[in-house]
Amino acid sequence: MNRRNFIVSTALALALAGCGKKDPSTPGQPVLRIGFFPNITHAQALVAYHDTLTKGAEGVFEKATGARIEWVPFNAGPSAIEALLAGSIDATYVGPNPVLNGYIRTKGTNIRVLAGAARGGVALVIQPGSGLKTPADFRGKKIATPQLGNTQDVAARAWLKAGGLNITASGGDAFVIPTQNPDQLDLFKRKELDAVWTVEPWVSRLELEGKAERLIAQDDTFITLLATSKRALTDKADLLKKLVAAHESLTAKITAEPAFAKATVSAALEKATTRAIPAELLDHAWPRLKFTTALDRKDFEAAMNDAAAVGLLPEKADLTNLFVKP
Repeated sequence: MNRRNFIVSTALALALAGCGKKDPSTPGQPVLRIGFFPNITHAQALVAYHDTLTKGAEGVFEKATGARIEWVPFNAGPSAIEALLAGSIDATYVGPNPVLNGYIRTKGTNIRVLAGAARGGVALVIQPGSGLKTPADFRGKKIATPQLGNTQDVAARAWLKAGGLNITASGGDAFVIPTQNPDQLDLFKRKELDAVWTVEPWVSRLELEGKAERLIAQDDTFITLLATSKRALTDKADLLKKLVAAHESLTAKITAEPAFAKATVSAALEKATTRAIPAELLDHAWPRLKFTTALDRKDFEAAMNDAAAVGLLPEKADLTNLFVKP
């Protein structure tokens, strides 16, 4: 399989797909601009995005809010947070570490978390038969992560450092190499990577196509949440309240009806990228994900401590104001 067949974060393809079926807004109709990544860990967004394309004003988020929903794709969390800060989107599905970066950088004045979205589906995988087990075994090894400072990158660096290795941005006792998810498989198959710390469905691809072995399975780690900005909360509080309620209902439906959820997510990804996700891959990855709106401050404190420990946060902060319920 060509590795480019699964670039589910292709912004151009999504932008073009977003020009599909869409009801024109009526005079005075409010607009909600929502960011997301076309990845199965953003299942709620994908289901709602598919509704927007196929049902227009009858879409799940449209009916709940009365707004015209505009979907804005992102390849990376920091870009989504920058868009929130600039006011070009009103809310976004994103990982916890970019949220923490934005919150701390703005001294806790702007970024806010509305709800959880997904947990699990993260793993450290290694070359088959490599015998790697402890951080010490990774001395001189190459470990790929999706992006510098993203949630899996921080986890990898923190685990290695806690095991006694010196890890720097560009090297140290082991080499943590930010590598786009679609590139990881080919590099892994060519033995140019010793390990990869990443998220589904890329973990399953590495297992199914690269014969990778899971060393660490993070089946309950926090990976996706719904965030907004103080500006959006001020200007669109009622719309965001309705959005959160719709997100909660959709999360419950996805959990209760996995067959519906998988079929819709697959269809959404095909519309976004023009490539269907193989059923075998989706079935392999899906049980490792838990879709939940619950939030636990301890998750964020742990992520903040890890990021600060490896030098990827300038400082720690009081997280009291991070969580809101509009």
